[in-house]
Amino acid sequence: MKRLLLPLIGATLAASIVVAGCGGPAAAPAATTAPAKPAATTAPAAPAATTAPAATKPAVPAATKPAASAAVQKPANWPTRAIQMVIPWAAGGGTDVGFRLLAPLMEKTLGQPLEVVNKAGAGSQVGITDLVTAKPDGYTIGNVSGPSVQTIYLDPERKAVFTWEDFAPIGLHVFDPGIIVVNADSKYKTLKDVIDDAKARPEQVKVSTTGVMGDDHMAILDLQRLTGVKFAIVHFDGAAPAKTALLGGHTDVAFNNVSEWLAEYKSKTVLPLAVMDGERSKFYPGIPTAVEAGYKLNSSSSRGLAAPKGTPKEIVAFISYAMEQSMKDPGIIGKMESSGLTQRYMNPEQFNTYMKGIEEQVKPLMELAKDKP
Repeated sequence: MKRLLLPLIGATLAASIVVAGCGGPAAAPAATTAPAKPAATTAPAAPAATTAPAATKPAVPAATKPAASAAVQKPANWPTRAIQMVIPWAAGGGTDVGFRLLAPLMEKTLGQPLEVVNKAGAGSQVGITDLVTAKPDGYTIGNVSGPSVQTIYLDPERKAVFTWEDFAPIGLHVFDPGIIVVNADSKYKTLKDVIDDAKARPEQVKVSTTGVMGDDHMAILDLQRLTGVKFAIVHFDGAAPAKTALLGGHTDVAFNNVSEWLAEYKSKTVLPLAVMDGERSKFYPGIPTAVEAGYKLNSSSSRGLAAPKGTPKEIVAFISYAMEQSMKDPGIIGKMESSGLTQRYMNPEQFNTYMKGIEEQVKPLMELAKDKP
């Protein structure tokens, strides 16, 4: 599936982002098997405090209920067959779960099957490339998550074949704050414990991400900037293998999202140390924010849908309408809540402005990732 946060954009928008890192991802173990102990990578050196960009004050997409949209007319002669929804992350993560819950409801409005296809790889770059290069006929849509998609095309070494201008934005679906987790039997009981150990043992504390340049990676880089520590960063391709690695004792700390660890938190197999948001998560009562723990760290993943550039506007508008109507369904609201997922709808125009704002916030922060492992 992961996410420094974006200030309020316009009267109805707010956003959140994290800085991104460079370089290709390390190979990820299969989600269905316990991974071999990954080789710890050397974490990037923290930039000097005099030159590092200042952290951005967090803000979240508006939690107020959006005004009811007028019914959007279904395009003539579309769709006449199944529509593919590309998820550029491994199956089983929060992004995958959220859209798999949404898809069956969208089908009712669209009138055709919505087939979810996972195309993980390179921190979502593989699946996003397939999405953006697909025929713009409305039969291929897919997930784009901020800031992951922006950090891909803003890093010249990734050689992305796309920028944000190559997408037809459909809408925002989920806002998922970041969280820092350890095993329940870990020697770490607070975020300060992790920082103190990393100071005493530079490049020895193994912390995991769900992909190079994703929100989790950026949160780690920012924490290094804030504290001056150096972690051993281990990259995985998606939440599932990163979770397997932590539970198997192959990594020490997982940087991830609130939705990813709810089941393990309820079963008391993991201990969340901090939520990387401006306020505590209702899904993790009693768990402090990173700010409360003493660190001005904010991170999140904002997950939406887009189509390839050139997709007819009337088709994009109808898919967005189907998305919005599905998000209001009482059944999905309950299922999303039980999965630890927070829905935030934005229409195509709002989502486009939102994602452009993330791009502008990411640009000056890319300096944090120049020193690679």
